[in-house]
Amino acid sequence: MIRRVSSRRLAARVARDEKGATVVEFAIIAPVMCMLLLGAFDVGHTLYMRSVLQGIVQKVARDSTLETGLITATQDTLDERVRTQVRALANNATTTITRRYYRSFTNAAASQFEPYTDTNGNGTCNAGEPYQDNNNNSRWDATGGNTGSGGAKDAVLYTVTVTYPRFFPINAMIGGSSTTTVTGSTVLRNQPYGDQTVPTVRNCT
Repeated sequence: MIRRVSSRRLAARVARDEKGATVVEFAIIAPVMCMLLLGAFDVGHTLYMRSVLQGIVQKVARDSTLETGLITATQDTLDERVRTQVRALANNATTTITRRYYRSFTNAAASQFEPYTDTNGNGTCNAGEPYQDNNNNSRWDATGGNTGSGGAKDAVLYTVTVTYPRFFPINAMIGGSSTTTVTGSTVLRNQPYGDQTVPTVRNCT
């Protein structure tokens, strides 16, 4: 004998039936959880890369400030040490290394290569204002410092920039760049193995 169930009773029974609710809830929550996990992994790896990079930058920069560290071949060896450490964490990374030297830590921190007296207050060296020609090239250089490691007692800004494809495709879900860029830098003074170059005081045109 076939029992007939009214549509009203059937609807009430279905409404009370909780079988499969967990699967439905998981299907709703799973994409969000996966996105959060991928984001956390991506941020965690970036922070780890930054920490390791800053550590090797500090070590290599200290070795670079020795008198023997100013030799080009020695600098190449030290830079390769940085690249090797980076490749251990991201073997497809692009590593860019720069050295810029300043006369003092103050100039390096302000990214002001050649200090001057701004008598007219317009933010640039002109109208005969005196400036300190640190590299003796007879012109005022505003920022950036001289490329290279300089000489005795110069403050050197050693910067390493690493760019690599993201390890986790979080950008495919929320947008943004497909690469991660991490920078490590430090400023150290060269070993006082000799006298620092004496700058010439000149006037801006």
